[in-house]
Parts: sequence; C-alpha cells; structure tokens
Amino acid sequence: MSVRQLQEEILKLKKEKNVGILAHSYQSSDILEIADLRGDSFALSEKARDLPYDTVILCGVRFMADTVKILSPEKKVILPCPEATCPMAEQIPPERVIAYKKEHPDHRVVAYVNTTTELKAVSDVCVTSSSAQKIVERLDADTILFLPDQNLGAYIREKVPSKQVILWDGYCPVHNQITEDDVLDAKALHPGCRVLMHPECPAAALRHADLIGSTADIIRDCESTQDDVIIGTEKSVGDYLSLCHPKRNFHLLSKKLICPDMRLTTLAHVYKALLGTGGEVIEIEESLRRKARRAIDEMIRLGK
Repeated sequence: MSVRQLQEEILKLKKEKNVGILAHSYQSSDILEIADLRGDSFALSEKARDLPYDTVILCGVRFMADTVKILSPEKKVILPCPEATCPMAEQIPPERVIAYKKEHPDHRVVAYVNTTTELKAVSDVCVTSSSAQKIVERLDADTILFLPDQNLGAYIREKVPSKQVILWDGYCPVHNQITEDDVLDAKALHPGCRVLMHPECPAAALRHADLIGSTADIIRDCESTQDDVIIGTEKSVGDYLSLCHPKRNFHLLSKKLICPDMRLTTLAHVYKALLGTGGEVIEIEESLRRKARRAIDEMIRLGK
C-alpha cells in the first residue's frame, strides 16, 4: 500500500473500532496527519482523559504511553512500537533517589515528566519544560534535586537563584549534542533569523537563543509571526511547521537534532496495533500508578 492508502485504512479502522490516536509533535508527518491529538507529552496525557474512546494508541515513546495510563487507568493504552523508549527517561534508577531522600529528608525531588513511572513514584513532584520554573519557585523547600535532565535543571537554576538546585548526570542524548558553535554556524548561515531552542540543550548553546521554550512554546511562537526561524529542537517540529506554512522557512539548527527513538514508530506499527497483531498494551501495577499519580497531581496543583 502507498502511504495515503495505509493512512486511509488506519482512519477507517480507528473509526470502526472507536480508537483514538495520540501523536507527539516529534512524530513523522504521516503519523501526525492521522492523529486525533498532537502535541507535547503531558498535554497529550491530559487531553486523552476527555477523548470519547476506551482505547487509545500513543505514537511516541514508552514514558508517554505510561503517563497516559497513569492519568486514565480505565482506558486501554497501546504503544504501537514497544521498542520506542527514551534514554533520558531511564538514566536515573529509582534506588538512587530513594537513598538520596533518606540522606536528605528536607530536600524535594523534582522529576521531569520525561521519566519512568518508577522514578515519578519516588519523586515529590513532576514538571514539564514549560512549568518547571513556576513549580520550583513555589515548592516549600530551599534545596531541590532536579532529575534527570541536567541542562533543563541548569536553566531552571539560573531562572530561580533563590533555590539551591542540585543536578545529576542525566540528559537528552539528542539535544545535549548541540554546541555553541552549532548555534553560531546556523545564525551565520541564516542571518536575521531568530533562534528558537529547547531548554534540554546545553547552557553554552542556549545563551544565543532568542526564545527558550518547550516544543509547544516553539510552535506557538512560530504561529504568531510570519518570520523565517531557526528551529533548535527535534527535526519533526520544523517538518510539521513547513507543512502548515509552506511559503516560510523553518531552518533546522543542526542535523544532529533527529531522535532515533521517535522515528521508530511507523504507520505500519499503528496499523498492526489497530488490527490487534502488534503493539504493547500498557499495564501498570495499581499501587505504583497511584504513587506516580501523586507527583503528577502535585505538578497540576503547583502549576496552576
């Protein structure tokens, strides 16, 4: 089948089976086109609760499907490509955090939503890249352990100097590759273009950005102007914006910005998940789910 034929089969099947499809913004355009919801991981998880489907397919990586299940335990959640994981989400073992909390009972543990369910369960609160600054400011603690992304944590530490923010050794393998020279080279190649970057990039690179924000922040900024820009996050964001605005230029800051795990999911995976011959149904033990849910609920409370 051609791409279009496969998309039509998927749309037909999902209607027949009453299944919703969620796609992270980093997914390829052919998947974004057949999704009911598109966006950042946590926004997808929240919006999925209101979808009129008992079954949803999450096109992204494992921690995202887990978060959908944490918030909507009554739904059947399917990860179409079980091999799609996030290296950053799995970098910090929960046992290390438990030991830290025993040694520092007055500290608070802040977990980026890009983490495993097990790590969320031993953290005090989750954050997104958009809400991290506000939540760290509002936490009732002077010292905070920020996990796992040291680059996002360093950005928040600079923004909230009133708190002592402790960083460990986690990072996004894709964004962490970006250097200051990469940004300067892109600016020289595309003079006059604003640089929009994700805070998972290192501090030396971020100092040359015109906007530092989440994927949603970057897309929102692009939608509010008619300018050509340099996109400093995963390539799919620029691809998506180019489809929406074909007369404009969305220059990729560096060809390093391609996430291999996000590219694992294909239309064929989605098709097989709908047929019931592929994909993995997400199962989370209830006590673990409740512990992880507490950290997410605290994020919602503090982020208001």
